[in-house]
Amino acid sequence: MEIQTDNIIISDFLINWYQQNKRDLPWRDIQDPYKIWISEIILQQTRVNQGMNYYLRFIERFPTVALLAQAEEDEVLNYWQGLGYYSRARNLHKAAKQVMNDFDGIFPNLHSYVLALAGVGSYTAAAICSFAYNQPYAVVDGNVYRVLSRLFGLETPIDSGKGKTEFALIAQQLLSEQHPGEHNQAIMEFGALQCVPFSPDCSNCPLISSCKAFELQQIANLPVKSKKTKVLNRYFNYLFIEYNGNTFLQKRVAKDVWQNLYEFPLIETNRLLTIAELFENKEFIEIFDKINSVEIYKISNPMKHVLSHRVIYAQFVSVNVSELSEKLKKSIQISIRDIDRYPVSRLMELFLENLKC
Repeated sequence: MEIQTDNIIISDFLINWYQQNKRDLPWRDIQDPYKIWISEIILQQTRVNQGMNYYLRFIERFPTVALLAQAEEDEVLNYWQGLGYYSRARNLHKAAKQVMNDFDGIFPNLHSYVLALAGVGSYTAAAICSFAYNQPYAVVDGNVYRVLSRLFGLETPIDSGKGKTEFALIAQQLLSEQHPGEHNQAIMEFGALQCVPFSPDCSNCPLISSCKAFELQQIANLPVKSKKTKVLNRYFNYLFIEYNGNTFLQKRVAKDVWQNLYEFPLIETNRLLTIAELFENKEFIEIFDKINSVEIYKISNPMKHVLSHRVIYAQFVSVNVSELSEKLKKSIQISIRDIDRYPVSRLMELFLENLKC
């Protein structure tokens, strides 16, 4: 059957494809706005395969918005550990409190109220309202950008204001009025499984006869991005300090990467330091001031950790001390066995995993 370039027919084909090809996921085919919200926040920056176990673990511990709101932030961050982009978890916690305080613990069903929750943008609000309440709000995520740009041959950069407006309008026009939730699920799944970023299987695509990018041989060139993200290199010298079976942590409170997570005392420099350079470093001297014996017995191999706008080059410096300085007395002193109780970055987690081996 030949597909017409008609919004209704395109939507029908997407939904039909979805019904035959969709993955069996725990947040699918439910109308619980809380669980849908959690899944959407996790999947913002996390692939489905990676996020699945985190979702199940998170929902098991916080099955309701009330329990999430009641929890301590450290515990919420601990359950988020490994997913990265920790502002998502902090906003989840904040939004859960909003639901309890502003909506008597009932997740809002008006788009404007959902959009007002901490960490909820236009995409997430549209997803929640369409999936949970079948309301006619079109989602536009990376998969949707890709499908629409190829289907209609759109060269407007998706990271421009004009592009965001244009794609949002087209997505809304394409939306099925009768089945908006299923349509949204379908177009996102279509982008995730069929219209993939590289080397899609166009010969088996049900929309091939309507696809402008295929007709013009522009599949590999769409969608278009105009801006290149400036990446900053940073160098972290972490101090794993051992004292009578204990070690020391500090909390990252500044508005920076890994805010509110815990880490070993850190010396950030313009490159990774050698042992000799550490002993001459002002911050190192301050941390170990007036301690008679400071033994650096090991430095880990350099580790590279890539974030969205940062590349962290890190090393972990293992240090033995027999007494405490004033600086260390003000740090958080814990048993090395208790580190798992504290939310840490994936970089810290990797070091700790090697430490246990």
